[in-house]
Amino acid sequence: MSDPTPTSPPSPETASALEPEAAGGEAAPSTEEVMQKAAERIAALEKEGQELKEKWLRAEAELANVRARAKREVEEARLYALQKFAADLVETAENIRRGLASLPAPEPGEPEIITRMREGFAGIERSFLATLEKHGIRGEEALGAPFDPHLHEAMAEQETAEHPPGTVVQAWSRAWLLNGRLIKPAMVVVAKAPASSSSTPSAKE
Repeated sequence: MSDPTPTSPPSPETASALEPEAAGGEAAPSTEEVMQKAAERIAALEKEGQELKEKWLRAEAELANVRARAKREVEEARLYALQKFAADLVETAENIRRGLASLPAPEPGEPEIITRMREGFAGIERSFLATLEKHGIRGEEALGAPFDPHLHEAMAEQETAEHPPGTVVQAWSRAWLLNGRLIKPAMVVVAKAPASSSSTPSAKE
């Protein structure tokens, strides 16, 4: 019996050609497929990154709005927290004005005590008003001004031909504002046109 002819090992090319079949018959992905999958993955990551960036920008904008709103509320609280106290202060200012108005008008030869009292009241008023203005409290004179519903409260109307209709002809107090916000309206009497004789009912009617 002759010896069987020995078989030589397969070449590398033959081995590589047989490997897919040994792995179950599935072919290795081509370079184009690998590049396509990589491109798809990159596109997905870019889209995800863009979405995250947009979410971050929205969160930053919302945070900026919250900060601005909180700052505005704190500022308003600081400016108007003393509104009730300011209203009490302006009532004191009005009482000083009434005290001055109750004194007789200056006259030659008047008693010195009256002159000093008037000057004292006037000095107190000037000092008090300066202190109020320093803290944002300001009074506006209403007499002679056009009626403004944002500043004045009409207590009555008065027929007169001496002033245009709608003019404040009498003011019992000033309009007071705290940092531009009304805290006490002026109590006023407003001019209105006198009734014509034709519109006035006769005594018989």
